[in-house]
Amino acid sequence: MQSIIRIILSFCLFAQTITGWSQHLNAYQIFTNKGKRTTFKKMVKKLGQEDIVLFGELHDNPIDHWLQLELVKALLEHRNLILGAEMFETDNQAALNNFLQGKIDRLEHDPSIRLWPNYTTDYAPLVHFARDHQLPFIATNVPDRFAKLVYRSGLDTLETFSPEALSFMAPQPMPFDSELKTYKAILELLEHHATPELVMAQALKDATMAHFILENYSSDHLFIHINGTYHSDQYEGILWYLQLWNQDLNYATIATVEQAQTHKLLPENIGLADFIICVDEEMTETH
Repeated sequence: MQSIIRIILSFCLFAQTITGWSQHLNAYQIFTNKGKRTTFKKMVKKLGQEDIVLFGELHDNPIDHWLQLELVKALLEHRNLILGAEMFETDNQAALNNFLQGKIDRLEHDPSIRLWPNYTTDYAPLVHFARDHQLPFIATNVPDRFAKLVYRSGLDTLETFSPEALSFMAPQPMPFDSELKTYKAILELLEHHATPELVMAQALKDATMAHFILENYSSDHLFIHINGTYHSDQYEGILWYLQLWNQDLNYATIATVEQAQTHKLLPENIGLADFIICVDEEMTETH
Protein backbone atom coordinates (compact mmCIF):
# COMPACT_ATOMS: atom_id res chain seq x y z
CA MET A 1 0.00 0.00 0.00
CA GLN A 2 2.81 2.40 0.90
CA SER A 3 4.54 1.69 -2.41
CA ILE A 4 1.33 2.58 -4.30
CA ILE A 5 1.05 5.82 -2.33
CA ARG A 6 4.66 6.68 -3.17
CA ILE A 7 3.99 6.06 -6.86
CA ILE A 8 0.90 8.28 -6.77
CA LEU A 9 2.78 11.04 -4.93
CA SER A 10 5.67 10.80 -7.37
CA PHE A 11 3.29 11.09 -10.31
CA CYS A 12 1.60 14.13 -8.78
CA LEU A 13 4.95 15.80 -8.20
CA PHE A 14 5.97 15.05 -11.80
CA ALA A 15 2.69 16.48 -13.09
CA GLN A 16 3.17 19.64 -11.04
CA THR A 17 6.69 20.01 -12.41
CA ILE A 18 5.50 19.67 -15.99
CA THR A 19 2.76 22.22 -15.31
CA GLY A 20 5.34 24.61 -13.90
CA TRP A 21 7.50 24.21 -16.97
CA SER A 22 4.58 24.80 -19.34
CA GLN A 23 3.76 28.05 -17.59
CA HIS A 24 7.22 29.43 -18.26
CA LEU A 25 8.04 27.98 -21.68
CA ASN A 26 5.76 30.05 -23.85
CA ALA A 27 7.53 30.63 -27.14
CA TYR A 28 5.30 33.56 -28.11
CA GLN A 29 2.12 35.47 -27.33
CA ILE A 30 0.01 37.64 -29.63
CA PHE A 31 -1.27 40.98 -28.31
CA THR A 32 -3.60 43.68 -29.61
CA ASN A 33 -2.30 47.21 -30.11
CA LYS A 34 -3.49 48.04 -26.58
CA GLY A 35 -1.44 45.24 -25.05
CA LYS A 36 -4.31 42.82 -24.49
CA ARG A 37 -3.65 39.14 -25.10
CA THR A 38 -5.37 37.66 -28.12
CA THR A 39 -5.25 34.49 -30.20
CA PHE A 40 -4.11 33.51 -33.65
CA LYS A 41 -7.73 32.69 -34.55
CA LYS A 42 -8.95 36.16 -33.56
CA MET A 43 -6.08 37.78 -35.44
CA VAL A 44 -6.97 35.81 -38.58
CA LYS A 45 -10.61 36.86 -38.30
CA LYS A 46 -9.71 40.55 -38.03
CA LEU A 47 -7.08 40.50 -40.78
CA GLY A 48 -9.45 38.70 -43.10
CA GLN A 49 -11.52 41.90 -43.26
CA GLU A 50 -8.65 44.08 -44.47
CA ASP A 51 -7.32 45.00 -47.91
CA ILE A 52 -3.60 45.09 -47.18
CA VAL A 53 -1.69 43.53 -44.27
CA LEU A 54 1.93 44.39 -43.42
CA PHE A 55 3.54 41.54 -41.48
CA GLY A 56 6.54 43.01 -39.67
CA GLU A 57 9.06 40.30 -38.89
CA LEU A 58 12.41 39.83 -37.22
CA HIS A 59 14.33 38.35 -40.14
CA ASP A 60 16.00 35.54 -38.20
CA ASN A 61 13.03 34.57 -36.04
CA PRO A 62 11.55 31.09 -36.71
CA ILE A 63 8.26 31.95 -34.97
CA ASP A 64 7.66 34.72 -37.49
CA HIS A 65 8.37 32.51 -40.48
CA TRP A 66 6.11 29.76 -39.17
CA LEU A 67 3.27 32.17 -38.38
CA GLN A 68 3.55 33.82 -41.80
CA LEU A 69 2.91 30.52 -43.55
CA GLU A 70 0.13 29.57 -41.13
CA LEU A 71 -1.50 32.98 -41.57
CA VAL A 72 -1.46 32.65 -45.35
CA LYS A 73 -2.95 29.16 -45.13
CA ALA A 74 -5.71 30.33 -42.79
CA LEU A 75 -6.62 33.43 -44.81
CA LEU A 76 -6.61 31.55 -48.10
CA GLU A 77 -9.61 29.58 -46.84
CA HIS A 78 -11.70 32.76 -47.00
CA ARG A 79 -9.97 35.24 -49.31
CA ASN A 80 -8.13 35.46 -52.60
CA LEU A 81 -4.56 36.40 -51.78
CA ILE A 82 -1.63 38.28 -53.24
CA LEU A 83 1.72 37.89 -51.50
CA GLY A 84 4.67 40.24 -51.55
CA ALA A 85 7.93 40.66 -49.69
CA GLU A 86 10.79 43.00 -48.94
CA MET A 87 13.17 40.08 -49.50
CA PHE A 88 12.78 40.27 -53.29
CA GLU A 89 13.94 43.26 -55.32
CA THR A 90 11.76 44.67 -58.06
CA ASP A 91 14.17 43.96 -60.90
CA ASN A 92 14.01 40.26 -60.01
CA GLN A 93 10.25 39.95 -60.60
CA ALA A 94 10.74 38.17 -63.93
CA ALA A 95 12.92 35.49 -62.34
CA LEU A 96 10.45 35.09 -59.49
CA ASN A 97 7.62 34.70 -62.02
CA ASN A 98 9.56 32.01 -63.86
CA PHE A 99 9.57 29.92 -60.71
CA LEU A 100 5.93 30.61 -59.88
CA GLN A 101 4.95 29.56 -63.41
CA GLY A 102 6.95 26.33 -63.20
CA LYS A 103 9.54 27.30 -65.80
CA ILE A 104 12.33 26.47 -63.34
CA ASP A 105 12.32 23.88 -60.55
CA ARG A 106 14.13 25.96 -57.97
CA LEU A 107 14.51 29.69 -57.65
CA GLU A 108 18.13 29.14 -56.66
CA HIS A 109 18.79 27.79 -60.17
CA ASP A 110 18.34 31.24 -61.72
CA PRO A 111 21.73 33.00 -61.51
CA SER A 112 20.14 36.40 -62.09
CA ILE A 113 18.14 36.51 -58.86
CA ARG A 114 19.62 37.85 -55.63
CA LEU A 115 18.37 35.77 -52.70
CA TRP A 116 18.82 36.48 -49.01
CA PRO A 117 21.19 34.05 -47.22
CA ASN A 118 18.27 32.59 -45.25
CA TYR A 119 15.98 32.18 -48.25
CA THR A 120 15.99 28.37 -48.24
CA THR A 121 15.01 28.01 -44.58
CA ASP A 122 12.84 31.09 -44.05
CA TYR A 123 11.23 32.28 -47.28
CA ALA A 124 11.25 29.34 -49.68
CA PRO A 125 8.30 27.65 -47.88
CA LEU A 126 6.14 30.73 -48.50
CA VAL A 127 7.26 31.09 -52.13
CA HIS A 128 6.66 27.38 -52.76
CA PHE A 129 3.20 27.68 -51.20
CA ALA A 130 2.44 30.56 -53.56
CA ARG A 131 3.53 28.48 -56.55
CA ASP A 132 1.58 25.41 -55.45
CA HIS A 133 -1.61 27.45 -54.97
CA GLN A 134 -1.10 29.75 -57.97
CA LEU A 135 -0.83 32.91 -55.87
CA PRO A 136 0.88 36.05 -57.19
CA PHE A 137 4.08 36.86 -55.33
CA ILE A 138 5.34 40.41 -55.79
CA ALA A 139 8.92 41.57 -55.44
CA THR A 140 8.55 44.98 -53.79
CA ASN A 141 11.92 46.20 -52.56
CA VAL A 142 14.11 48.70 -54.38
CA PRO A 143 17.26 47.09 -55.84
CA ASP A 144 19.90 47.30 -53.16
CA ARG A 145 22.46 48.94 -55.43
CA PHE A 146 20.15 51.96 -55.79
CA ALA A 147 19.52 52.17 -52.05
CA LYS A 148 23.29 52.14 -51.45
CA LEU A 149 23.76 55.06 -53.84
CA VAL A 150 21.15 57.06 -51.93
CA TYR A 151 22.87 56.12 -48.68
CA ARG A 152 26.10 57.60 -50.03
CA SER A 153 24.76 60.66 -51.86
CA GLY A 154 21.14 61.29 -50.83
CA LEU A 155 17.89 61.33 -52.80
CA ASP A 156 19.17 63.98 -55.22
CA THR A 157 21.34 61.34 -56.88
CA LEU A 158 18.19 59.77 -58.30
CA GLU A 159 17.90 62.72 -60.68
CA THR A 160 20.76 61.20 -62.68
CA PHE A 161 19.11 57.77 -63.05
CA SER A 162 17.86 56.42 -66.37
CA PRO A 163 14.12 55.86 -66.93
CA GLU A 164 14.73 52.10 -66.76
CA ALA A 165 16.43 52.37 -63.36
CA LEU A 166 13.68 54.65 -62.07
CA SER A 167 11.04 52.08 -63.11
CA PHE A 168 12.24 49.79 -60.33
CA MET A 169 11.42 52.23 -57.53
CA ALA A 170 8.74 54.58 -56.29
CA PRO A 171 7.99 57.47 -58.69
CA GLN A 172 10.43 60.33 -58.27
CA PRO A 173 10.59 62.86 -56.78
CA MET A 174 8.99 61.07 -53.85
CA PRO A 175 7.59 62.54 -50.63
CA PHE A 176 9.98 62.36 -47.69
CA ASP A 177 9.36 63.33 -44.07
CA SER A 178 12.51 63.09 -41.98
CA GLU A 179 10.49 63.99 -38.86
CA LEU A 180 8.67 60.64 -38.68
CA LYS A 181 9.35 59.02 -35.30
CA THR A 182 10.87 55.86 -36.74
CA TYR A 183 13.19 57.85 -39.02
CA LYS A 184 14.35 60.11 -36.19
CA ALA A 185 14.90 57.00 -34.04
CA ILE A 186 17.36 55.64 -36.61
CA LEU A 187 19.60 58.64 -36.05
CA GLU A 188 19.25 58.35 -32.27
CA LEU A 189 19.84 54.61 -32.06
CA LEU A 190 22.83 54.47 -34.40
CA GLU A 191 24.28 57.77 -33.17
CA HIS A 192 27.60 58.44 -34.93
CA HIS A 193 27.04 55.67 -37.48
CA ALA A 194 23.80 57.19 -38.82
CA THR A 195 23.45 59.95 -41.39
CA PRO A 196 20.50 61.79 -42.98
CA GLU A 197 21.30 59.88 -46.17
CA LEU A 198 20.80 56.57 -44.33
CA VAL A 199 17.29 57.70 -43.42
CA MET A 200 16.70 58.67 -47.05
CA ALA A 201 17.71 55.18 -48.17
CA GLN A 202 15.28 53.72 -45.63
CA ALA A 203 12.53 55.98 -46.96
CA LEU A 204 13.29 54.93 -50.54
CA LYS A 205 12.78 51.30 -49.52
CA ASP A 206 9.54 52.13 -47.71
CA ALA A 207 8.18 54.18 -50.58
CA THR A 208 9.13 51.59 -53.18
CA MET A 209 7.50 48.77 -51.25
CA ALA A 210 4.35 50.83 -50.80
CA HIS A 211 4.28 51.75 -54.49
CA PHE A 212 4.56 48.17 -55.73
CA ILE A 213 2.02 46.94 -53.19
CA LEU A 214 -0.52 49.43 -54.49
CA GLU A 215 0.44 48.85 -58.11
CA ASN A 216 -0.25 45.13 -57.76
CA TYR A 217 -3.22 45.29 -55.40
CA SER A 218 -6.55 43.98 -56.72
CA SER A 219 -9.87 44.93 -55.17
CA ASP A 220 -11.04 41.34 -54.85
CA HIS A 221 -7.89 40.20 -53.05
CA LEU A 222 -6.12 40.57 -49.72
CA PHE A 223 -2.48 41.59 -50.13
CA ILE A 224 -0.17 40.15 -47.45
CA HIS A 225 3.25 41.80 -47.41
CA ILE A 226 6.26 40.50 -45.49
CA ASN A 227 8.77 43.08 -44.31
CA GLY A 228 11.15 43.82 -41.48
CA THR A 229 9.12 44.99 -38.53
CA TYR A 230 10.84 48.39 -38.44
CA HIS A 231 9.47 49.15 -41.93
CA SER A 232 5.93 49.31 -40.52
CA ASP A 233 6.29 49.80 -36.74
CA GLN A 234 4.31 52.64 -35.14
CA TYR A 235 2.12 52.81 -38.26
CA GLU A 236 4.88 54.52 -40.20
CA GLY A 237 7.35 53.50 -42.89
CA ILE A 238 5.54 51.57 -45.62
CA LEU A 239 2.14 52.33 -44.11
CA TRP A 240 2.82 56.08 -44.12
CA TYR A 241 3.29 55.95 -47.88
CA LEU A 242 0.34 53.60 -48.43
CA GLN A 243 -2.01 55.95 -46.60
CA LEU A 244 -0.53 58.98 -48.34
CA TRP A 245 -1.17 57.50 -51.78
CA ASN A 246 -4.44 55.66 -51.13
CA GLN A 247 -6.64 56.53 -48.16
CA ASP A 248 -9.56 54.41 -49.34
CA LEU A 249 -8.12 50.99 -48.50
CA ASN A 250 -8.21 49.21 -45.15
CA TYR A 251 -4.75 48.53 -43.76
CA ALA A 252 -3.54 46.42 -40.84
CA THR A 253 -0.08 45.90 -39.40
CA ILE A 254 1.72 43.22 -37.42
CA ALA A 255 4.88 43.92 -35.42
CA THR A 256 7.29 41.51 -33.77
CA VAL A 257 9.19 42.12 -30.53
CA GLU A 258 11.43 40.04 -28.28
CA GLN A 259 11.12 40.05 -24.49
CA ALA A 260 12.51 38.10 -21.55
CA GLN A 261 8.93 37.07 -20.76
CA THR A 262 5.96 36.83 -23.09
CA HIS A 263 2.95 36.93 -20.75
CA LYS A 264 2.79 40.74 -20.63
CA LEU A 265 3.76 43.31 -23.23
CA LEU A 266 6.27 45.91 -22.07
CA PRO A 267 5.00 49.51 -22.19
CA GLU A 268 7.39 50.49 -24.99
CA ASN A 269 5.97 47.74 -27.21
CA ILE A 270 2.31 48.66 -26.77
CA GLY A 271 0.84 50.38 -29.80
CA LEU A 272 3.51 49.35 -32.30
CA ALA A 273 0.93 47.75 -34.60
CA ASP A 274 -2.59 46.34 -34.72
CA PHE A 275 -1.16 43.03 -33.56
CA ILE A 276 2.14 42.49 -31.77
CA ILE A 277 3.83 39.09 -31.73
CA CYS A 278 5.92 38.87 -28.58
CA VAL A 279 8.61 36.19 -28.83
CA ASP A 280 10.86 34.84 -26.09
CA GLU A 281 14.19 36.61 -26.51
CA GLU A 282 16.06 33.30 -26.15
CA MET A 283 14.33 31.85 -29.22
CA THR A 284 16.74 30.11 -31.58
CA GLU A 285 17.74 32.23 -34.57
CA THR A 286 17.53 30.85 -38.09
CA HIS A 287 20.85 32.29 -39.22
